[in-house]
Amino acid sequence: MQHEMSTGEPVPTPARPSTTAAAPAATPASAPAFRPSAKYVLLLGVMTALPAITTDIYLPSLPDVARDLDTSAAAAQLTMTMMLVGGAAGQLVIGPLSDRFGRRLPVLIGVALHVVTSLLCAIAPAIIPLIGLRMVQGFFNASASVVAMAVIRDRFVGPDASRLLSRLMLVIGVAPLFAPSVGGLIAGQWGWRAVFVALAIYGAGLWVVVLLRLPETLPRERRLSSARGVWSGYRVLLRDRHFVALALLPGLGLAVLMSYVVGSPFVLREGFGLTAGQFALVFAINGIGLVGGAQVNAALVRRYAPIQIIRVALPASFVLVLTLLVLALTGAGGLPALLVVLFLTMSLVNFTPPNASAIALSRHGERAGTAAAFIGALQAGVSGVVAPLVGVLGESAWAMATVMLAGAGGALLVLALATPAYRRGGWTGGGLGSAVDTR
Repeated sequence: MQHEMSTGEPVPTPARPSTTAAAPAATPASAPAFRPSAKYVLLLGVMTALPAITTDIYLPSLPDVARDLDTSAAAAQLTMTMMLVGGAAGQLVIGPLSDRFGRRLPVLIGVALHVVTSLLCAIAPAIIPLIGLRMVQGFFNASASVVAMAVIRDRFVGPDASRLLSRLMLVIGVAPLFAPSVGGLIAGQWGWRAVFVALAIYGAGLWVVVLLRLPETLPRERRLSSARGVWSGYRVLLRDRHFVALALLPGLGLAVLMSYVVGSPFVLREGFGLTAGQFALVFAINGIGLVGGAQVNAALVRRYAPIQIIRVALPASFVLVLTLLVLALTGAGGLPALLVVLFLTMSLVNFTPPNASAIALSRHGERAGTAAAFIGALQAGVSGVVAPLVGVLGESAWAMATVMLAGAGGALLVLALATPAYRRGGWTGGGLGSAVDTR
């Protein structure tokens, strides 16, 4: 039996957008507006954040893992890389299954198996089993994030979806700010294996909340009826070049963020001599910029279409990152100038992913799980590819800025060349193209 929305607010049955239209489908003007409660946003946020928390809470334990399991730092870092690989694969598999069997069943199974693999990680006897288990862990906890994205598309389209995705950043943004500190505290008190026990407890709590509070948002009549239909969805998506272009934008935006996350400890601590406490403060301030920027975007989509925001945000990001590279190469302004430009850059990072994701998902509402999986897998894949690039180039300020510039420049090129965003009359009609959301 389908669960009712726990908020008690009206829930519309969304229209099924055309998958062949040249522009994103509009939201019917007569559809009643569903206003999600703070609890509903929090639930989707903690689901979406599960992979990020599983990654970030474990970061401080890497040296302890290498020492305890008598292995190299590179082998210990593989436990991070393989989790990202597993996450990308998990999204590609679980997303289509959620279009076939509904949203609740895949996420309940996936989170339950996340709990099991977390406990197995806690008793891993050597590095090779731990690497394998981390890949499996990433595969199954991807269910939470991909289903949360699909649920958003089931309920919302256009500016409403973009606004909700931006609100989720309040929850998701907490992970990189506090998870490493929590993980370091747990590992310092009880050892690195206790971190995986904590992840199991988090997963168990999430499983209970999903069971009790997450409604089924995909009715049986809207589910794909055959296994062939499940997997053929990727062919449909790949034939939609505008969808593919939009799906690339969140991944390229993440490339900018990951370049900063991976490179900043070396640039700021070793290059500029910041202490651990000073670096933590800078990291937290930039994290506030990330979350704050997402909330500004959530306010802007009340007046401007998501595509209009992207058209401005991407060129602005490119200019800022280009300025960052110039500062890194010339040393002009020293550390203060570098930090100011970094903060402004991080504040713009979250303007593109929620808007691009909302537009992309609106094009394929009848296979929202598959579409969300495609977008999420690209993001996870980019994370795994980008993470080592800054180190390969030398772990310097210019290396970090160069990789960030590649991500920002690539996103701008994709938007300009692979979508009609900058063409006269391109994507100006309908719910995503209208300048003002009047609801």
